[in-house]
Amino acid sequence: MTEDPSALANFAGETRLFPMPNLVLFPHVVQGLHIFEPRYRQLMADTLAGDGLMSLVLLKPGWEDESDSPPALEAMACLARVTWHECLPDGRYNLRLRGLSRVRLMEEVTTDKLYRLSRAELLPDIVPAELPRLTELRHKLSAAVLARFPQTGQAHQQLLELFQGDTPLGQVCDVLSYALPLGVEVKQALLGETQVDLRAELMIHSMHIPPGQAERKFPPDFSMN
Repeated sequence: MTEDPSALANFAGETRLFPMPNLVLFPHVVQGLHIFEPRYRQLMADTLAGDGLMSLVLLKPGWEDESDSPPALEAMACLARVTWHECLPDGRYNLRLRGLSRVRLMEEVTTDKLYRLSRAELLPDIVPAELPRLTELRHKLSAAVLARFPQTGQAHQQLLELFQGDTPLGQVCDVLSYALPLGVEVKQALLGETQVDLRAELMIHSMHIPPGQAERKFPPDFSMN
């Protein structure tokens, strides 16, 4: 049984921020991190001593030029729970985070911490009531994604099982958004869409992006883990 519902129930509306320049985390997926900067060592220590939660958030474009002030952050982030960690002898950390929920960052909190804090609200998926529409979108998304993977490959089979299983469409979109080599701006747009049908439509549209514009190898070595 997952502990995610209880973790969200204990969320107090304030989140520690872990800004990233090129990584967008999604609910339902796991991301490994290596922590070495002093501010994030402090963040990690406070997270482990507290609720075990932090939010990964993308830096807005132009962050490289904002040397005199904290760089601007996207408004939508992913609240995540530390599921495993190890503290190394020199104070660095290795850890795994599991995405729990989209959150909208409302207002940064003044603090004497080395890292940044923000008030945030949880944003659950908005699922339309029209089951035929969701079924149609699932079929369209399946066709668009599977067309780009060799039919004889393991990834194709894993994806087929994902589409044919009972995983909700919103979660399917999140897993694919994280795993596929889409541009970081596309991933952020997918994270920002709380309406499941519109997220699926955006995901389908993203499959028409020319492979040469992908950030990594396409198709990737797909894994559900």
